[in-house]
Amino acid sequence: MAQRLRGRLLLRIEDIDATRCRPEFEAAIHDDLAWLGIAFDSAARRQSEHFSDYASALGQLQAKGLVYPCFCSRSEVKRATAARRAEAGGSWPVDPDNAPLYPGTCRALDPDEAARRVATGAPHVLRLAMDRAIGAVSGPAVYPVLDAGGATTPVTADPARWGDVVLARKDAPTSYHLSVVVDDALQGVSHVVRGRDLEAATDIHVVLQRLLGLATPLYHFHPLLLDEGGDKLAKSRSSESLADLRAKGVTAGEIRMRLGFG
Repeated sequence: MAQRLRGRLLLRIEDIDATRCRPEFEAAIHDDLAWLGIAFDSAARRQSEHFSDYASALGQLQAKGLVYPCFCSRSEVKRATAARRAEAGGSWPVDPDNAPLYPGTCRALDPDEAARRVATGAPHVLRLAMDRAIGAVSGPAVYPVLDAGGATTPVTADPARWGDVVLARKDAPTSYHLSVVVDDALQGVSHVVRGRDLEAATDIHVVLQRLLGLATPLYHFHPLLLDEGGDKLAKSRSSESLADLRAKGVTAGEIRMRLGFG
């Protein structure tokens, strides 16, 4: 797509999770891509080197009163949503990833009390008050989706279905959603190509773009690579990797043909 549009192909290393991202994993990414013959137009942007950019964007949202600290642990959130589900007769909304929506426990905290707990070092995440965020943008948040044939269709985002998403975590001063929005703007990205499993998350990204005064790129969501059983290839499921195929003698040309760009 980058070649067809005479654009630049950029590589980004999204390594904000220090517990899961290791130098050897990053090296394997570069090695696999080079083996496939995919070249990039500039050095990769490593998110772990740009936390100050994300902190600046987060500060803008905090200044607008759209962010609040949440001191709930995962187990506490789980218990709270279970209680709400029981109160509602067994029903409680879930987000597009099928996770129960955060019930807003800490939204009701007195601001002075919340500030005191933050000052004492109480572990917390920072959440986007989604209803206030939606109210802060004028009109519906619309983004263009580009299909495989080159046609563009406007899609109206529905960020409310995600609830109060996390923008900064206990173990990292940012989140995937905030980081990619800031990166896309700073890198001048005009076209974002992602798997269909991330399509729904664009709801969040478009709202953040509007709140931060950033341009909205065109999006293309490609089909996922599936195994024989129809499940998405995943490291967590020990799916066969490029390194495994290389070890079996499969050539880069064969992989390129199978992926449709031979």
